Amino acid sequence: MPWLVSSQLSPLSLSPSQRHCERTAFAFYCAVRDQEPVWVLEDMRTMEVFCWDGGRPRAFEPSDALLYSLVHDHRDYARYLLHRFSVSALRAPCCSFCFSSGGSPHLSVAVRYNRLDILTLMAEVLQVLPEAERRAYLDRCSGCFHLSDGGKTAVQLGVELVRPDCLLLLLVHGARPDGLEAALRRLEAAEGAELRHARRCLDLLLLFMPEPPTGPPCLKEEPQRWQSLLGNEVFDWLSGSAPPSLLLQALRTLARSVPGQIADLPDRLHPQSCQ
Repeated sequence: MPWLVSSQLSPLSLSPSQRHCERTAFAFYCAVRDQEPVWVLEDMRTMEVFCWDGGRPRAFEPSDALLYSLVHDHRDYARYLLHRFSVSALRAPCCSFCFSSGGSPHLSVAVRYNRLDILTLMAEVLQVLPEAERRAYLDRCSGCFHLSDGGKTAVQLGVELVRPDCLLLLLVHGARPDGLEAALRRLEAAEGAELRHARRCLDLLLLFMPEPPTGPPCLKEEPQRWQSLLGNEVFDWLSGSAPPSLLLQALRTLARSVPGQIADLPDRLHPQSCQ
């Protein structure tokens, strides 16, 4: 995993301390993968496991362990870490490649692996933060730009990977609804079962946008194709030639005022069904 790579050097050039860190980190990785009990994992993390950080070994932090839990869907361990360490378990680990820290890698990993249950726990923990601080965390990029998801927020990643359930959870808890252009492109390319999820992602962005979107350039390039994909009312609204329908306006008001209620609405009540 890129956030825990200890060195770009060959194994023969590693110091004994570095090799020890790599061995213990790999043993811990395997233990989480094998769904070992929480008490076993915490004993390993606090007494046996080290990683190489900025030229010295350091103990594995709860945030490091939470990333492993997300990758391997160890829900019991993730629940323990979040309940025991709260928001400190969501701190971004220091990147061993560029030695910087920041971003919200836990959110992005949860979205990439579609770990909705753990993402729900994370969102609940974030509720202890002041609203401005919570929203800022939700809107951070995943981490360093040299990583595969670097420079993307969890919402943008949810749109690109077509994760409507993760996207809804993030938006309900206050994340900024970015990625309209990407959502339209994913809808254009989707087929079969993915098409329904791509539509849902677009619907959610439209519901949670605080202001009516300006016409995306792609709608002007092939208006007939997009009118067929979106339907007349949604296309006219996005292209700026007509206001949204009354039902869509009502749903947008609900999304802004009582966002949690959107998840309980029947599937037929979303923008592209309001036609």
